[in-house]
Amino acid sequence: MISGFGWAALALLFGYLALFFWGSAMAAQAAGKPIWLFARARGRDRLAAMGFRAAFVLAFFGPLLWLAVPMLHKIDPLWTEGRAVLLSLIGVFVAGLGAMVAFAAQMSMGSSWRVGVVGGETGDLVSGGLYHFSRNPTFVGQAALLAGVGLAVPSVPTFLAPMLFLWSARTQVRSEEAALRAAIGPDYDRYAASVPRWIGINRKAER
Repeated sequence: MISGFGWAALALLFGYLALFFWGSAMAAQAAGKPIWLFARARGRDRLAAMGFRAAFVLAFFGPLLWLAVPMLHKIDPLWTEGRAVLLSLIGVFVAGLGAMVAFAAQMSMGSSWRVGVVGGETGDLVSGGLYHFSRNPTFVGQAALLAGVGLAVPSVPTFLAPMLFLWSARTQVRSEEAALRAAIGPDYDRYAASVPRWIGINRKAER
């Protein structure tokens, strides 16, 4: 079974995904052009795009499949039958915080928001708000959301989800940084020198 906190974490994940797609549609309308770039990704970026999708599918549908097919969760060494209530409570908190950070970061991007990376298709540089503490706060929030679900509903799929997500994020970030440097130039170099890639305290750029 899944505890009440586990169901709450899955509800948070579902709600976040709904807001993610809504926010992406709003960004596309503001930009006046498509912002979904996954289909145009190549090489490792295409693998990263697939990894993002797979991570969220594993986190949401994995526990539901385990419930539907008891034989699967019976052989899962991480499945707790909903008895790890404190762990689930912590998971809900982490998932909720991650969802809020990820969606706030996405919305603050406005028309610069992109899903995926393609050279020549970057938006304007956004450096305020959460982007003052992380160059990739959306990824940080999404990783926390998936980790929270993994704590709230421990299982092999929910354990694999954040691991796969982190690999995909690291892969895509390398391409994004190259594309931003090519499009924005020294302004991006100064920003990257003063703000951590993932999370930390804003530091003075070296001159």
